[in-house]
Amino acid sequence: RNPATIADNVGDNVGDVAGLGADLLESFVGAIVSSIILASYMYPIIGTDKISAETITRLVEYPLFFATIGLTSSMIGILYVLVKKPSENPQKDLNIGLWSSAIITVVVSGFMTYYYLKGAPDLKIVGFRYGPISPWFSALAGIVAGIIMGYWAEYYTSYRYPPTRELSYSSISGTGMVISNGLSLGMKSVFFPIITLLISILFANHFAGLYGVAISALGMLSFVATAVSTDSYGPIADNAGGISEMCELDPEVRHITDRLDAVGNTTAAIGKGFAIGSAVLAALSLFASYMYSQISPKDIGKPVETILLLNMIDARTIAGALLGAALPYYFSGMLIKSVTKAAMRMVEEIRRQFREIPGLMEGKATPDYTKCITITSENALRQMKAPAFIALLTPLVTGFLLGPKFVGGVLIGTTLSGAMLAILTANAGGAWDNAKKFLEQGNIEGYGKGSEPHKALVIGDTVGDPLKDTVGPSLDILIKIMAVVSVIAVSIFKEIHLF
Repeated sequence: RNPATIADNVGDNVGDVAGLGADLLESFVGAIVSSIILASYMYPIIGTDKISAETITRLVEYPLFFATIGLTSSMIGILYVLVKKPSENPQKDLNIGLWSSAIITVVVSGFMTYYYLKGAPDLKIVGFRYGPISPWFSALAGIVAGIIMGYWAEYYTSYRYPPTRELSYSSISGTGMVISNGLSLGMKSVFFPIITLLISILFANHFAGLYGVAISALGMLSFVATAVSTDSYGPIADNAGGISEMCELDPEVRHITDRLDAVGNTTAAIGKGFAIGSAVLAALSLFASYMYSQISPKDIGKPVETILLLNMIDARTIAGALLGAALPYYFSGMLIKSVTKAAMRMVEEIRRQFREIPGLMEGKATPDYTKCITITSENALRQMKAPAFIALLTPLVTGFLLGPKFVGGVLIGTTLSGAMLAILTANAGGAWDNAKKFLEQGNIEGYGKGSEPHKALVIGDTVGDPLKDTVGPSLDILIKIMAVVSVIAVSIFKEIHLF
């Protein structure tokens, strides 16, 4: 009867498949581009008399070879899952695909790195501490960080672990406790993923300098195809459950789809953790590229410190960092407002159909599903104009007004603030969702669907949906778009700015 039912299923595919795929693809391309930029600028920075063109050429080509290995490994991992005999444990099959892709990438890229770079002279000059194998260690740091980030996301959002179970039990005390505990969980969930990222960055930088940081982002994303296919499992299982319920199939079918959906929730959490971690590393790599892109022909021969130094106590840098730190919060507020506007229009349309379509309330007529899908699609596109302009114009306007130091501060503030807020919103929203499902499966004795604790958890899930499905993924994209625009425009506003 509900006209919004099909729109809900379509939304799962759009957000959790197309959206995540686009996000990870942007990070993947950003990591490749930033590593190529960093390699190409080593020639003028270090000096043509100290480093050979052959070394620079190999460093420029290396990310492309690494990405090719990663994509090929992903294809092998996915094919292996398709051809092997399915098991009763879908999580095991998905893990086999992911782990086989990761292991193949690590092994093959190790051989490729050593044999491709061992002929390049001057590697010590570019900061490779352990010779030709150094960037492979950086990539390994990124791969390990990606796996650990996925674990932390699962730990804080899956009802197999204490945080989400405690959140579900808190519903017995009312809605206020659900909201408060969900926010507390989200805030605490920021700490360990950030520790994971900073350790990865320090290791990658130790092995191969800033170039190594860019390669670590590429390493984390090297088997991106497997990650996207694994994460796509969630909405497929969710839609299967919805279809079985709408068709009034045997309860055993619904029980099976619920089991599949539970696995899908885990893969979705891992995918979101993976997306946030890769976005931060890609944004950091692009920021390094931004600093390198300020080099002009007249800077060749100058000490590196005088060209690339960003003074953190400079008033412009601090002012830019403050603006950058505030931007994700304003951006998130706009997104949540956009979601609520679209939801209100959807509610009005649903009520209109129940009023005007005879027999719909009794289930004797078919609702106008297309109208609901059209409303959500049009609103999504229309409401994204203002946030998109903010992401694109902020670095351009501030750059042409206040110069590259201010924009450098903006990028630092946006990356740090946006990363924290993205983790908080993604994990809090995921925890509210799974806390509700924990109760619905009968795990809290005496309370089931329709009870007061269930109503409290439904409200928590409603609050969490725009956070985990809109704000979290959008912040990943915000920090990368601002960095990309800054890299493109910095060579212009370095020379032309008003103040």
